[in-house]
Amino acid sequence: MSSEVLEIWCWLHPKRRGRPGQPLPLGRPRPHSSPGPRANLGPPHPAGRRRMGLSVAPVWGPPGLLLTMALCPALTLHPAEARAPAPRDYCVLGAGPAGLQMAYFLQRAGRDYVVFERASGPGSFFTRYPRHRKLISINKRYTGRTNAEFNLRHDWNSLLSHDPRLLFRRYSQAYFPDAGDMVRYLGDFAGRLGLRVRYNTTIAHVTLDKDRRAWNGHYFILTDQKGQEYTCSVLLVATGLSAPNLVDFPGSEYVEGYESVSVDPEDFVGQNVLILGRGNAAFETAENILGVTNFVHMLSRSRVRLSWATHYVGDLRAVNNGLLDTYQLKSLDGLLESDLTDLAVVKDPKGKLHITLKFYLEESNQSAEAIPLPQDDSDNFAMRVAYDRIIRCLGWKFDFSIFNKSLRLSSGSEFSKKYPLVRPSYESKGSRGLFVLGTASHSVDYRKSAGGFIHGFRYTARAVHRLLEHRHHGVAWPATEHPVTQLTSCVLRRVNEASGLYQMFSVLADVVLMKENGTAFEYLEEFPMQMLAQLEAVTGRQARHGLFVINMEYGRNFSGPDKDVFFYDRSVGYTEDAWQSNFLHPVIYYYRHLPTEQEVRFRPADWPLPRPAAIHHILEDFLTDWTAPVSHILPLRRFLENCLGTDLRSFYAESCFLFALTRQKLPPFCQQGYLRMQGLVGTGSLRQHRVESGLLQDYAAAGKRREDSGQWPGFHEPVDQPQAPGPLDQPLNSNKEEL
Repeated sequence: MSSEVLEIWCWLHPKRRGRPGQPLPLGRPRPHSSPGPRANLGPPHPAGRRRMGLSVAPVWGPPGLLLTMALCPALTLHPAEARAPAPRDYCVLGAGPAGLQMAYFLQRAGRDYVVFERASGPGSFFTRYPRHRKLISINKRYTGRTNAEFNLRHDWNSLLSHDPRLLFRRYSQAYFPDAGDMVRYLGDFAGRLGLRVRYNTTIAHVTLDKDRRAWNGHYFILTDQKGQEYTCSVLLVATGLSAPNLVDFPGSEYVEGYESVSVDPEDFVGQNVLILGRGNAAFETAENILGVTNFVHMLSRSRVRLSWATHYVGDLRAVNNGLLDTYQLKSLDGLLESDLTDLAVVKDPKGKLHITLKFYLEESNQSAEAIPLPQDDSDNFAMRVAYDRIIRCLGWKFDFSIFNKSLRLSSGSEFSKKYPLVRPSYESKGSRGLFVLGTASHSVDYRKSAGGFIHGFRYTARAVHRLLEHRHHGVAWPATEHPVTQLTSCVLRRVNEASGLYQMFSVLADVVLMKENGTAFEYLEEFPMQMLAQLEAVTGRQARHGLFVINMEYGRNFSGPDKDVFFYDRSVGYTEDAWQSNFLHPVIYYYRHLPTEQEVRFRPADWPLPRPAAIHHILEDFLTDWTAPVSHILPLRRFLENCLGTDLRSFYAESCFLFALTRQKLPPFCQQGYLRMQGLVGTGSLRQHRVESGLLQDYAAAGKRREDSGQWPGFHEPVDQPQAPGPLDQPLNSNKEEL
């Protein structure tokens, strides 16, 4: 075959130009309007090739080669140019837990994506942090349950996948595992699932290229450390918080950072140490050196916040709080409060570090020895002792440096200097199509829920993926449809098993959408609560006939740094007081219509949702097991029946038969079961069981008594008449009888 014929054949069979199924890595990305294989765009324009960093090949060679170039210009490129990366639908920045979790969902959906990671392997943050190697995310290997979803409630390290081998309990037996185990786990997660990660690729700059054909009206242009450009339709940022928080005050050059200070306790023997900060990093550092120092002082502008009081896992955990013991038990260590920006550090000729106030330095241009110290005016100044070392442990913030200002990730406010500005959908407020995942997305639920940690953001990442599936591929939010008679059992199953609801309380909620005539419902899992007003637009589901929202909540006044969460009467044990439950418990909201944006925005203070038409608190339970027939199930069923105006009980076939003869409208259970020749047929053993359980009377014995007395059943109200559906406030002999 001649070269000319070969080149013509190349353009007639575009898949033969590269690997099967791979698009030509040239030209502008196609306008993505629907899922499916990429269209053949034809030869790229030379200008387009210049924008991609490619050069136009010269016209040279034997006759006929010009025709070849016109038909298949890809063959005229130099090898390095031919390997230019193809445009991607989805680009993920960072191969940490959040990036790998999103990559998993994209891969399972068959989407076009790539993950960029600057290191040679995934989870590079954990190769260095925490500095003392002990994670504070619990690894509870045993729960007494076999339900995988329930067990994830107490597994704070595993990512979501279909592979049971990729559970973190298989990688560590420690309750607080070593950070090295996390690195090993993430490496296996990426490798076994075959996730598409480009390692050793540092994205140095991100900007926008406006194009009306693009999904979001623009493409994201990413440039790596070698100057190579990558084009993406959707950008998913999962880089975490990587820039240390710094405080600029006179003498700050004498302060060591958490990221570089020695972790060898021998380096602190017999020293006076001051730690700036009051989070887990500060207490982790103090815990490491408590036994060898003269004393450790800890200074911060705010009081200590204990996680067991605030119910926020990012506050101080008990595993690191040994310094609180030594402080309160009079063992030289201590905590102090002051605004760090008002301080200054002075170093004397002996290398000792002294704390003074900034205005003393501003009023004096003298040498370090002559600078006045606070103890000159107040001889009991708390920090009048000299320190050998001062360590900064002030946490981390998001690194905005690689993002062009056109992306508008930060507004410049104090809070937005730590986290990017994102909506409840985790999409940037400044750039459509840019989503923030993982720890960096914690602004949505900061100090409220677990969205900044693996056991929380593995579920928010799944929610973001579901939103993207509907927006760009027309895939509706996953839902299951059930007959209304199963509503109570569906709600109970989720509140007793679901991990996403349990960990992302007050952020992700289940939504029940009632169908027309109230005979069936759709069940949506783990939907972002603050997006409730947009539910129809972002899920592809209809909410025209009422809806329930199932959320998990703590008591309104139970959490906080000033709260005594161990007060004597903290638990609630009676059904009528369920609304006063303090510990985490399910709360069900009922709306006749979907709330509006305005109602969500201007909801009452401390309410996660607008005021509903009806609300129900399931009584808190010490075992977090909401299956008690009288305390949990019966009140829930009554609430659902009141909202829907129907009877959700189940009946035996003989009861449905009697209702069919005596009632104009049958309960839904009989309509959907008995009348369709389905349902539970009574047997002798079942009748005996319910008699022995005290749920029903002994019908046979009652009938025998009537025979002996010579009375006809029609003369009196039959005692074996089953409970007929009626008004929901109809009095019953007992709760057991109604159940």
